[in-house]
Parts: sequence; C-alpha cells; structure tokens
Amino acid sequence: MVLTLMVFVILLTLFPAPNEAADTNVEAACDPKQLQPCLAAITGGGQPSGDCCAKLKEQQPCLCGFSKNPAFAQYISSPNSRKVLTACGIPYPSC
Repeated sequence: MVLTLMVFVILLTLFPAPNEAADTNVEAACDPKQLQPCLAAITGGGQPSGDCCAKLKEQQPCLCGFSKNPAFAQYISSPNSRKVLTACGIPYPSC
C-alpha cells in the first residue's frame, strides 16, 4: 500500500491532468493534487474524510478528464474510488 501511495504521489507531480471541465463556469481548476485527502480512502478502502468529499465535489467536473489520463485512470475506476464517491454523495462519472 505504501508503494501504491508513493507511485500515486509521483504520478500526480509528473503528469498534469487535462484542464477540461464539463461546465465552462466551473471555478476550480482541474488539479489531481487537490484529491490527496482522498488517497488513503481510495487506496486503502476506508471512509473518506470531510475534506476528501469537499475536494471531490470541487473536482467533480474534472473526473472524466482524470479518468482519461493513463496516470490516474486506475484510481478513478477502482472499486474503492466508487465507494468513496458513493460515500460522498457524488455520482460516478459517465464519460
């Protein structure tokens, strides 16, 4: 799990996510680093924190872009990611 965490953090810094959002009026820039509070829940399967849910809601319009980036696709499509989105009341993106 520590290795997965390290790989994810390294990928966050090496591959910027596409800055595309479904709604052009979205104020939050697409930045996968903003989802770091969710990392433990996504990689370990635990409950997401309030900060994680808040960041997911901010980055929700960006999730399709993240899922199309090979560096992040495995995290967005993981079963734990789906659980985190459900726990935060955010629908899984249909891209």
